[in-house]
Amino acid sequence: MNRTDEQEAIAFAIGRKMERREIESLRDKVSCAAVLDKNGFAIDVKESTRRAVKYRRGSEIIIVTHGGRGWFDPLSDAKGDIFGLVEHLDRVGFSACVAKVADLIGFHISKAEWQPGIPDGQSDLPLADRWQARRRPWRGSSTWRYLQDVRCLPTVLLCSAIKRNLLREGPQGTMWAAHTNEAGGVTGWEARGPQYRGFASGGTKVLFRLGSRAAVRLAVTEAAIDAMSLAAIEGLRDGTLYLSTGGGWSPTTAAALRGLASGPNVQLVAATDANPQGEIFAERLRAFAEEAGCDWMRLRPSQEDWNEVQKLRPKRGSEKQKLEEEAKEEEACRRRAGRVKGGFSRLKPALDAGGRDAGGRKRITKD
Repeated sequence: MNRTDEQEAIAFAIGRKMERREIESLRDKVSCAAVLDKNGFAIDVKESTRRAVKYRRGSEIIIVTHGGRGWFDPLSDAKGDIFGLVEHLDRVGFSACVAKVADLIGFHISKAEWQPGIPDGQSDLPLADRWQARRRPWRGSSTWRYLQDVRCLPTVLLCSAIKRNLLREGPQGTMWAAHTNEAGGVTGWEARGPQYRGFASGGTKVLFRLGSRAAVRLAVTEAAIDAMSLAAIEGLRDGTLYLSTGGGWSPTTAAALRGLASGPNVQLVAATDANPQGEIFAERLRAFAEEAGCDWMRLRPSQEDWNEVQKLRPKRGSEKQKLEEEAKEEEACRRRAGRVKGGFSRLKPALDAGGRDAGGRKRITKD
């Protein structure tokens, strides 16, 4: 490829001490996606959003943010700009990073596409107002059907989550599952639907929490759907708080877990997925538990995640059928009660002129 005048200027600048403005210019010209694509990372379309694009290479994960200008590793504390990304991947010094980035001028990204986010039409409002503007799921609503029919979550579990103000009806049939801080304030939400997954625009991942706040058993999963699935499998086990990190490990998530793990006799349960990413996450939780001074155990699903396990559990009969049977029984009771009430006048026996009933028995009547 023939170099343009601009590329020649950058190449010349690398041969001497680069000025700050030249480095800034180079930083703005190359996307982190180009570095990842050239290094064999592939985009995970299913788990990417417009604002955060997830790339995978085996068990390695990099999230690209800020329109391709920033990145972070959800399984470590590593993050930064494009130069930091090259240094992180290639373990080279800054000068070598600059040279490698400059070589990417004009590099064409082969697979930088993702599913567009689903706008809620209220992204300019504060998070708390956007949350309150959405209805809670109800029987038969699109979110209810998605969680019950597609995700196979039982009614009792859904009612419990809704009662705790953890779920909302998102746009286009999506579910919103709240992440909250220690005070119970909503900081964001995981959005899941048949064709979409993401996190609230402008929100902060802390923890999705289902269960007792005084729990001594902390079951940590990677998604709210998995947290609810495990809760359904265990029957909302007493003393357990079912948690989701939303697939990440932010400083706010770590701080929230540290606060929960600081109590006496706490056990941290790594209930992450049965795949390389889940194993890495579980190992990180083990190290975290050791640092926090609490007990730790690995709880691995028999399928890839807990929702897949929940889907395979035998069903006791459809909820729709149960509701129909209950409605029929209630209607039958009302009819029986109506017949008894309306039949009292007919229960009074007819008497002949001598005051005897049809069986010849003498009846005493009052005037």
